Amino acid sequence: MNLELKTLTDAIRYFADEQVCIDTVASMRWPHGPECPACLMPEPRQHWLKNQKRWQCRECGKQYSVKVNTIFEDSAVKLDKWLTAMWLLANCRNGISSYEIGRSIGVTQKSAWFMLQRIRLAMQSKSLLKLGNTGGPVEVDETFVGGKPKNMHAKRRMKLQKHGEHIEKPIVMGMLDRETRQVRTKVIPNVRRDVLQNEILKQITSGSKVFTDGYKGYLGLDARNFIHETVTHMSEYVRGDVHTQGIENFWSLLKRGLTGTYVAVEPFHLSRYVDEQEFRYNNRTTKENPLTDADRFMLAVSQVTGKRLTYAELTGKVPDPQF
Repeated sequence: MNLELKTLTDAIRYFADEQVCIDTVASMRWPHGPECPACLMPEPRQHWLKNQKRWQCRECGKQYSVKVNTIFEDSAVKLDKWLTAMWLLANCRNGISSYEIGRSIGVTQKSAWFMLQRIRLAMQSKSLLKLGNTGGPVEVDETFVGGKPKNMHAKRRMKLQKHGEHIEKPIVMGMLDRETRQVRTKVIPNVRRDVLQNEILKQITSGSKVFTDGYKGYLGLDARNFIHETVTHMSEYVRGDVHTQGIENFWSLLKRGLTGTYVAVEPFHLSRYVDEQEFRYNNRTTKENPLTDADRFMLAVSQVTGKRLTYAELTGKVPDPQF
């Protein structure tokens, strides 16, 4: 589905009609027509109930809306507000806070925060293809996010210790394929050699060039069938084409959003904020990949199916399925 939308104003006007919102989400979920989520019967057996804005399956008799089995499920917020929030989050370079979303679409800050967390879940795109399979080098680095425990208020330190949380900085590991300009990220528990190298084995094609800094946790990659080269930041940052400036550029974008827009992100929720920035970075506009705001928005909408996040899971009252 190709939308001729260029600005946020265009999107708000286009999605002002509820039926247009339903048709847009339905076309992304079911390219060949609605399908019953209970018995998986395709369109010829589905009847549209105009007054109720939902379908009824002639095979099993169950009724369902376009929100079923998506991030929108069990939400009283109308689709026009959901889609406006998705447009903003997909296209604001440094993210957008729940306070601003709440004021913009007319919901409470708590509802806006819950909506944004659900949208970030939809933005997750865990590809099975490994990096480096096109022959280009892969930059690997890790970064620490958040303030130091010694700078925290005493009450916050005691609270974290009381709940048994790790009060050191959370760690994010990133890998950037220079050929495809795609980045992969993951929140990791520590920077031990086995943790770092296991992630490299999972995400990078064997035999690829891997560029890192001089951290000792990366030592031994040569023995694991990688062409490993390093730069020691104590004396140099670039040696020929060996450097990690690309992944460090991503870190600067990530931290600009975390510190400037979101201000304080709990470690428990950090992975979703990282996924948000990864989505925008991997789908940014370049000469080789001239994506528009509408393209990024439609890509996010196409990923809403099969991703469910309840408030109890989000707040840690029940285990989160993604962990």
